[in-house]
Amino acid sequence: MSAYRIVVAGCGGMARTWVEYALAREDAEIVGLVDIKAEFAQAMADRYGLTCGIYTDLAQALAETGANLVFDVTIPASHFAVCSTALNAGASVFGEKPMAETMEAARELIGIADRTGGSYAVMQNRRYDPNIRALRGLVQGGAIGKTGYVGADFFIGAHFGGFRDAMDSPLILDMAIHTFDQARFITGADPVSVYCHEFNPPGSWYAGNASAICVFEMSDGSVFCYRGSWCAEGAQTSWESQWRVSGERGTAIWDGAGAPYAEVVASGDQSDKFIRGYERVEAAFEWEGRSGHHGCLDEMFASLTEGRRAETDCRDNVKSMAMVLGAIDSARTGVKVDLRGYY
Repeated sequence: MSAYRIVVAGCGGMARTWVEYALAREDAEIVGLVDIKAEFAQAMADRYGLTCGIYTDLAQALAETGANLVFDVTIPASHFAVCSTALNAGASVFGEKPMAETMEAARELIGIADRTGGSYAVMQNRRYDPNIRALRGLVQGGAIGKTGYVGADFFIGAHFGGFRDAMDSPLILDMAIHTFDQARFITGADPVSVYCHEFNPPGSWYAGNASAICVFEMSDGSVFCYRGSWCAEGAQTSWESQWRVSGERGTAIWDGAGAPYAEVVASGDQSDKFIRGYERVEAAFEWEGRSGHHGCLDEMFASLTEGRRAETDCRDNVKSMAMVLGAIDSARTGVKVDLRGYY
């Protein structure tokens, strides 16, 4: 019997990457597929030649298969029900972001994980990239000195169709958590407060606000500024965002696609110069893991094998979620929101 007996909850297109990953592991077996539409689960089974059980009810699937791990690849509105059901049944959960739709639900899931001893780790695939790891090395390694400002620009014209087009806050609720979590990862700092202005610009095909500007105060004293749009046509940024991190001795730059670098004040006496001279510092590439979903899933499975919390464990990821929901609260009320009571 495989060490990891997996039930996949949610059998839409996004689940294919998760299924393909599990099929490539020698210590894992998919024992059940769950979807509110049984035909979707059956189509997934047919696509990959799976002979596992097909279900529309997760609790039944867990009871009949003896699964010890659930992949939650459902829509955000279903995450609480899926994760709480799995954890209460004694299974661990690896799930797509966000971990829940409300802070109350997120905190309750953490409580269930604490009580049951199950692991709940959240997919933050954009941490797993050699370039962002190299950028973090520049910032946290001291190349630019103490961080004062972090800026991220995200401008993509994404024509999804489906549930995102109808969401009230599609950019902030469904996508910005990636960039917010990246900011925490790059700096090692946590959010303290946020002011957010959310809006829906001319030409938007979204019903809700598809653009936002957010200003976060961080626990290291720095300010993180996020500027984003999901209905930006032309001159698009990387999906990883474009980054500028300014410190007391220089600035680190990453365009979200290529190698990051820094420019720092050059050595020697520069006290008499109006604009000081700078020298370029190349980032060190030391991380050897896999990118994207595969890298994050590798870390999640390693955490179970090693008996430790995953890098994206729910207790840490709730801080990124606080940035999302705090930003939405700020946009709604028009005031700066203190995030320290959120997590």
